[in-house]
Amino acid sequence: MTDTVIKLDHLEKTFGDHKVLCGVDLEVKKGEIISVIGSSGSGKSTMLRCINLLEEPTGGKVYYKGTSVTELNLSSYRASVGMVFQQFNLFNNMTALENCVRPQIKVLKRTREEAEKVAREFIERVGMSAYVNARPSQLSGGQKQRIAIARALSMNPEVILFDEPTSALDPEMVGEVLDVIKGLAGMGLTMIVVTHEMAFAKEVSDRVVFMDGGVVLEEGTPDELFGNPKMQRTKEFLARFLGSAE
Repeated sequence: MTDTVIKLDHLEKTFGDHKVLCGVDLEVKKGEIISVIGSSGSGKSTMLRCINLLEEPTGGKVYYKGTSVTELNLSSYRASVGMVFQQFNLFNNMTALENCVRPQIKVLKRTREEAEKVAREFIERVGMSAYVNARPSQLSGGQKQRIAIARALSMNPEVILFDEPTSALDPEMVGEVLDVIKGLAGMGLTMIVVTHEMAFAKEVSDRVVFMDGGVVLEEGTPDELFGNPKMQRTKEFLARFLGSAE
């Protein structure tokens, strides 16, 4: 067995008569940071949701460390493969600290004391120690997203899936969240980041995956994909996205 953590084998997902994923093949190695780019509607977020079984694949398989995820205990699998959403998904009736503590107690069966210790450590790591007792309604979008990242980290995941973590943020808050994610890159976590932030994808990724029409059309190192894309569709996408910045 190689050090492949996540493997997608011809993953398909259909909603009604609309096929969103048309046979996605992807292997993610331990410690790898992968950015997934592509136009809206290309299947990026659906792929993440299928990996985490928030959506049930219509066809194909998702493997975690060589085992089909349908054979795994869902709670413990989701603890190992955490997810950070566009819209934060925090519990509004709980403080920032409690948002990070409750899942640990419920899923990992940690004591409250242990869960609080872990939560405070990761809240500090994302620069939010001053806000442990704040509720989501008292936080900015960027602050909510940082707490959501701390919550995912508190579960000691092996993989974190980021579903466009900055798309719901005001432009001036995008940087603070991307800085946190960049900081995590040094922790040895495996990360799959669906993003529209090309500079971030270029700087942080080991590999960039371009999705189009529900498949992985092209993948490579940031230098390969941004510097010398092979597929015409990739070239068109990057030309439109990077515009005169290139």
